Order: sequence, then C-alpha cells, then structure tokens
Amino acid sequence: MRLDYDPQTDSLYIHLSDAPARDSLEVGEGVVVDVGAQGQVVGIDIQHASRQVDLRALSVSHLPLTSVALAA
Repeated sequence: MRLDYDPQTDSLYIHLSDAPARDSLEVGEGVVVDVGAQGQVVGIDIQHASRQVDLRALSVSHLPLTSVALAA
C-alpha cells in the first residue's frame, strides 16, 4: 500500500494494489474508488484532500508491516 499526496492539486491517492484500474466509481463528492479487472479495489482518489482528511499526521496500528518507507 502506498499513499501519494499532490499539493498542487490537493489530491491524495491511496494505492492498494499495483493492478491497473479497469473502472472508477465515485462513492462521494470528490472520492473515487478505482476497481481492477477482478472487481478488487486497487486505489482510492480523494480530491480536495486537505478539506476532507487531516493530512498532518498518519497513525498506523496492528498492521503486519515488514517495512516502512518515508519519502519527501
């Protein structure tokens, strides 16, 4: 899983899979879920992210992580 934030467009994309999206479904205003060929959710796009979520902190709990990478 990977989170990408673009400050120029104020969009947050949550990559859940490396599989390509085959379809997109708008599930709320400015929130689009990308779906792969097998019907699996491959990503979530949040437009105007700073207005919809608190981007100042990220909390992770109880995930079986083997590595964490932070990029500027």
